[in-house]
Amino acid sequence: MKIAVMPGDGIGPEVTAQAVKVLKAVVGDARPLELVEAAIGQAGIDAAGDPLPAATSEIARKADAILFGSAGMPGDEAIPFMMRPGASLLRLRKELGLFANFRPAFLFPELIGASTLKPEVVDGLDLMILRELTGDVYFGEPRGSGVNANGEREAFNTMRYAESEIERIAHVAFRTARTRSGKLCSVDKANVLEVMQLWREVVTRVGLDYPDVELTHLFVDAAAMQLMRAPRQFDVIVTGNIFGDILSDAAAMLTGSIGMLPSASMAAGSFGLYEPVHGTAPDIAGKNLANPLASILSMAMMLRQSFDQAGNANRVERAVRRVLADGLRTGDIFQPGCHRVGTEEMGDAVVAALDAQEALAGLRMAVN
Repeated sequence: MKIAVMPGDGIGPEVTAQAVKVLKAVVGDARPLELVEAAIGQAGIDAAGDPLPAATSEIARKADAILFGSAGMPGDEAIPFMMRPGASLLRLRKELGLFANFRPAFLFPELIGASTLKPEVVDGLDLMILRELTGDVYFGEPRGSGVNANGEREAFNTMRYAESEIERIAHVAFRTARTRSGKLCSVDKANVLEVMQLWREVVTRVGLDYPDVELTHLFVDAAAMQLMRAPRQFDVIVTGNIFGDILSDAAAMLTGSIGMLPSASMAAGSFGLYEPVHGTAPDIAGKNLANPLASILSMAMMLRQSFDQAGNANRVERAVRRVLADGLRTGDIFQPGCHRVGTEEMGDAVVAALDAQEALAGLRMAVN
């Protein structure tokens, strides 16, 4: 298991360290681990003068999977795009063909009181947002800024999708829906945007290959409203890059905190980049305050999707639920009556819960 570890900026190094700690505990000696750390974001600039150094790209290409922390710093937007620490992740996605972003939004029952929505709205929430990751307005050309004929400053970005890009994410979405409840909602803005008219046409056509999956369509504004009004109606949502970015972060709050959301960005096959979606949070960086559970759960997704270790992934997820049931909380999910812990303490607690599972399993074997 050769894993490129890219802690990045802000709270990235803190939460990634806890995910690595749990990874070592759950894998143990069963399979050899090769963890290769690489600089990215501001750390890449500090190390090599580039937010995505050539050495980091090379390490990524040789790995079986990437465990990513976060990248970006305050003031990113004032820096030319290719030199922005936060743009390093977009560049890496494009270089490695990581086109399919899986963002689950699952509510642990123990956190139902942490959501800002009523319990009856979010109880039982379990949905997957599938975001196309390498096209759309984030990568479309031309892009830039300047002065127009009237002497005014202007800026422009281009929303662009090729038919083949839509087809491949649609196939992933339909196959994912088949493994769940067989419902897929495609989100677009086909009533305004020609790009999204093509999106709807292609997704509908691909859907003919999956007669066992129920396909519906929603405009993005209606989808955002329905996510807040009745989120349990959704199972799998597929959408473009910019809409997926917005909707998945909104869905994070259904679960109680963005600090609980893992993600996987997949290329064709089993190679993927796994990261929490919370960003760098520079205001709490280095203070042992960040919630590492999204990073730990991202690592569990890595075990399942890149290494075919569903059993170990399940063990990690059970351990996370165990520490939540025991009342341990970082500040972002704290509730009265619970015990507030820091980043390291939460990681240690998940390892302890894994050890307890192993001890219980050994006891059962001894009894049998």
